[in-house]
Amino acid sequence: MPEKNSILEKLDGLEARFLEVSTLITDPDVISDQQRYVKLTKEYKDLGDIMDARKRYIKCLTTISEAKDILTNETDQEMKEMARLELSENEELLPNLEEEIKLLLVPKDPEDDKNVQMEIRAGAGGDEAALFAGDIFNMYKRYCDKKGWNLSITSVSEGTVGGFKEIDFAVAGTGVYGILKYESGVHRVQRVPSTDTQGRMQTSAATVAVLPEADKFEVNINEGDIKWDTFRSSGAGGQNVNKVESGVRLRYPWKNPNTGEVEEILIECTETRDQPKNKERALSRLRTFIYDREHQKYVNDIASRRKSLVSTGDRSAKIRTYNYPQGRVTDHRIGFTTHDLPGFMNGDIQDMIDALTVAENAEKLKENEL
Repeated sequence: MPEKNSILEKLDGLEARFLEVSTLITDPDVISDQQRYVKLTKEYKDLGDIMDARKRYIKCLTTISEAKDILTNETDQEMKEMARLELSENEELLPNLEEEIKLLLVPKDPEDDKNVQMEIRAGAGGDEAALFAGDIFNMYKRYCDKKGWNLSITSVSEGTVGGFKEIDFAVAGTGVYGILKYESGVHRVQRVPSTDTQGRMQTSAATVAVLPEADKFEVNINEGDIKWDTFRSSGAGGQNVNKVESGVRLRYPWKNPNTGEVEEILIECTETRDQPKNKERALSRLRTFIYDREHQKYVNDIASRRKSLVSTGDRSAKIRTYNYPQGRVTDHRIGFTTHDLPGFMNGDIQDMIDALTVAENAEKLKENEL
């Protein structure tokens, strides 16, 4: 076994958790709890990737140690030559493995695996901005096709001469948000518009928002907190509806997610002559009421997130510039430039995304130094 170092100690510490999770996901009680099961299977996959890297890291360290031992103690020249080759190969491999492991150990954004809803809006620049918004959409569509992701348009408003004033679309696949989240912001284009007969250069902009898909939240009601009353229904209805206590009234203390205050929800149901059925319908109304309020909180959160992702399309708030005369694309956040603008607009944007990912992970590594 190789000598312990800080990376190996961290990996050894995670091995126990990996073994624990691998046992838990076979437990019938866990499997029956879908929410917990999904969470644990995700953790199992992530830890599995780390354990795989751990095996390769230990093998590399062991090979280096054994090769050094042979070079020190072995007299056979052929054996020593083989040891030199193995030592050279593995010493070259070691820093790459360590970097891979460090990145695997960086805490992941729990939203990275989610699908996304994307929005593109034409900003400053009139018809040319709408045309550019169309070009940006086609760029993402081609990229999604290359990744094998599913893209579906949810709403669209076309430009006067082509392109889009705005277009919303959903993207589903593996790790979509973690890859596309860097695209949020103002994209600026510098080119001679096809609509300009005098050949003048123009600067236009389009805004892009990338929003993670909402969790399918369930309405959890603690029925022990419900206070029930029964009463005789009033009004027309003949005999039963008036003479027996078929009407139900429930009071439920609900914590408003927007204010944090506890509100009492009051619901009455007198729709049938059967009290159990009225109770069932009252509960259904309670679930609907809470779901609507929770959904509104989600809508408000998304609106707030959207506002923070993009400006109104002001060209000065750019994250990226597409310069057609010079055939280049520059991301201003990291200073990354590619001179293959045609390829980029054809969906070859992975190098840019990789550079943004590396830059973000570099910041995370500083915060989580081993």
